[in-house]
Amino acid sequence: MKKNNEAYQLAKYISDFLSDYAPSFLTTSQCTLKSYKDALVLYIAYLEEKGISPDTFNRRHFEREFIERWITWLKEKRLCCPDTCNVRLASIRVFLEYLGTKDVELLYLYQQAKQIKRQKTSSKKVSGLSREAVGAMLEAPDLNTKTGKRDIVFLTILYATAGRLDEIRSIKISHINLSADKPYINLHGKGDKTRTAYLLPRAVAHLKVYLKEFHGDSPEPDDFLFYSRVGTEKGKLTEAALDKRIKKYARIAHEKCQDVPLNTHAHQFRHAKASHWIEDGLSVVQVSFLLGHSNLETTMKYLDITTEDKVKALSTLENEAEKKVSKKWKKTDGSLSDFCGLKR
Repeated sequence: MKKNNEAYQLAKYISDFLSDYAPSFLTTSQCTLKSYKDALVLYIAYLEEKGISPDTFNRRHFEREFIERWITWLKEKRLCCPDTCNVRLASIRVFLEYLGTKDVELLYLYQQAKQIKRQKTSSKKVSGLSREAVGAMLEAPDLNTKTGKRDIVFLTILYATAGRLDEIRSIKISHINLSADKPYINLHGKGDKTRTAYLLPRAVAHLKVYLKEFHGDSPEPDDFLFYSRVGTEKGKLTEAALDKRIKKYARIAHEKCQDVPLNTHAHQFRHAKASHWIEDGLSVVQVSFLLGHSNLETTMKYLDITTEDKVKALSTLENEAEKKVSKKWKKTDGSLSDFCGLKR
């Protein structure tokens, strides 16, 4: 049987995109990387259901016709909502743009994908947290446990800085300065931008106690503020782990304050803080700066309670285990998914 060289090349591009290119040049967000992988897993699974095998797999299977039929499959068979379909499509577009940089003859696939219409979605609203709800959340952790002591500091910093979840996860000891006249934390956010978040006395007091108990008298500058200990290593906590903690405290806090949504997530703390800054008299320009928005229009939309479709849609993604993509394109059990290194 004649070897399908194009299929091998496409499978290699998929592997290289997920394991090397995306995490090195596109994003460090595990949530975004996961969405790229999920989209490709589902796309290859769809092709497999349509009878495409490693022997027949080629560039034609990434053309507009196949992608549009895949979106219909997502809606009708997997019952995906419009937001999720749009996120899947966006991920495929990113991959096809990468293909075009590797082989100019494949650039037409990205051009076709850009012409595919997004699914119509209804306007989404962020269910913000009231001051009472934030207070109830901060009272929920059990301070008699070590995990509870960590989590009260995590929730306090999450609200005090209005940081994105990945920004909070990425805080290192070297990013914190509590001895300055105005104590602060440097947050490293989207696009490798850094902004300074100043801390009020309550947050500073919590941090000082936490640092001494969890990091000792001489903290290592490169250690993460909030870490997960695996063996002797102090690794970065996953977004999934922190989201699970937030929802646990939301259930506890909801019993005392009905304003606390049971599905509370980290972004609501950021939105709540922005709203509370406005209520306290800060201007939209000041809040825009504090949030790290690149332009004022983004903040105007944000404070109108709307949030990016992408953030809401990502929250609907399947909670699959995060695994590093192995390069399986060199060997296969006969299935297209295994051939591309994308087991379902």
